[in-house]
Amino acid sequence: MSILDIRGLTVQFPSRKDVFTASRNVNLSVDAGKILGVVGESGAGKSTVGNATIGLLEHPGRIAEGEIHLDGQRIDNLDPESMRKLRGKRIGMIFQDPLTSLDPLQTIEFQLIETIRLHLPLSKEEARARAVDLLNQVGIPNPEERISQYPHQFSGGMRQRVVIALALCADPEVVIADEPTTALDVSIQAQILKLMKRLCEEKNVAMVVITHDMGVIADLTDHVAVMYRGDLVEYGESRQVLGAPKHPYTQSLIAAVPRPDVKVHRFPQVDYIEGSAKPFKQIDISTHWLGKARDYKPVDGPLLSVKDITMKFLTKDSWFPKNREYFTALDKVGFDIYAGETFGLVGESGSGKSTVARVITGLYHPAGGTAHFAGQELTSLKDKKQVLAMRRQMQMIFQDPFSSLNSRMRVRDIVAEPIKFHKLASTNSEVNQIVDDLLEHVGLGVAAAAKFPHEFSGGQRQRISIARALATRPRFLVCDEPTSALDVSIQAQILNLLKDLQDELGLTMLFISHDLAVIRQMCNRIGVMRHGQLLEVSETEELFDTPKHAYTKELLSLMPSMEGLSRSNLEEELA
Repeated sequence: MSILDIRGLTVQFPSRKDVFTASRNVNLSVDAGKILGVVGESGAGKSTVGNATIGLLEHPGRIAEGEIHLDGQRIDNLDPESMRKLRGKRIGMIFQDPLTSLDPLQTIEFQLIETIRLHLPLSKEEARARAVDLLNQVGIPNPEERISQYPHQFSGGMRQRVVIALALCADPEVVIADEPTTALDVSIQAQILKLMKRLCEEKNVAMVVITHDMGVIADLTDHVAVMYRGDLVEYGESRQVLGAPKHPYTQSLIAAVPRPDVKVHRFPQVDYIEGSAKPFKQIDISTHWLGKARDYKPVDGPLLSVKDITMKFLTKDSWFPKNREYFTALDKVGFDIYAGETFGLVGESGSGKSTVARVITGLYHPAGGTAHFAGQELTSLKDKKQVLAMRRQMQMIFQDPFSSLNSRMRVRDIVAEPIKFHKLASTNSEVNQIVDDLLEHVGLGVAAAAKFPHEFSGGQRQRISIARALATRPRFLVCDEPTSALDVSIQAQILNLLKDLQDELGLTMLFISHDLAVIRQMCNRIGVMRHGQLLEVSETEELFDTPKHAYTKELLSLMPSMEGLSRSNLEEELA
């Protein structure tokens, strides 16, 4: 008999005008010691099912139909107090962002002991011993010492381990993990997935993993449920669903996954998903793109040349220079990027990838070394006109498009701002024409100009960021994790768009990511970073086929294999 059994679950959110149905007639079950994956894009209803199971639906959400049974007992009709006692004790929850699910003002010790004593009849000393043992089980070194620290003193992967320990502290029968590895590095993700699988096997816990990452689904789960707009469209053993998907949505979702094993020119079009393969008006922007405003001088040799860049951050200040302490973020990093190519930087969080981008774009001033762009030494620029002229040639696309866009400005003003600032148009009508053409070119359409950023999805906001970056007619784009927080189908759209723009406009790109599969598809050459050092630079296929550095080999070995994924769309693309 299944430990968790969800029957005909329909969840609704009433409003003044109508009723939004977040999930419709969902039927799922999971056995002890097994892992069920629930996959789909944002808005598919995945987290709604998880929140309904644990009784955490946000008001005014309600279960309109269906039943939820835990080990034969119906739990969806329990009163709030009974549900509170069950939550944590019999059903544990691992949330997506460990930093926001932990109390920043309390030590890990306080939070673990409080949860343990709430559900188990243990003394404070016994609870502390159990807490230390749990931290040891989830792989936190020196648990006796680290238990007294605060959440901010742990890395992202270590915080996620603490959250897993909290979810397991009362020996629950079921654990629900909502996007447990989103935005984690490949090495940390591999550790967390291995830990979750081991805990299921050793403790016989049933686990529901909610994610949009097909690599996690392929490597971790026994069964998989595919959701689309609140409906359960496909359900079965992971090997069958991923290897021979029957529903068009599942086929489209798998087709959009970046492949780590082979390079393709373009990601396959995701035809089933509304809007993802939507054709847009082809606009020729060469009339205002290739004119005098972009009359850049050709460069002999590399367009960007970075040599021995060193970056240090002050961690402990003092009146006496000898007593000051520094953290070395970059240690003599050097590489070249040639016109028209995409150079990738890959590595774990804290490796120095984004610091390199900020040094190149002039946001940080390095402690040592040089960076030459188009023959000009960047770190020595002091004249304001020279700095602005250089920045116009070099634009940045950030990881989070929402925080990098002014929420109080309309899209037209956001895209027009750099055009006006750099005086790239003589009249307002010319500015508006350039903005309209750019919005059409990135697939948003002219109508988007009158809206605010919050009216768009994550993928659409990233298109706005790209349009804004293109507004100055740059020759060099710095893309800092531009797709890490996007669904797989939206990610495919954005990456295809960047490829098209590079081909059409002759762009050169620095592409920063911790996703090795994405890096393989996007880059001509790749640099591998760790602890502020550049360990290896190779041609993309050479790096994946014959990596030289031990750390590169380790990173590649930790990539999700995705061997069980259907390859039909990939074979069509290669053909």
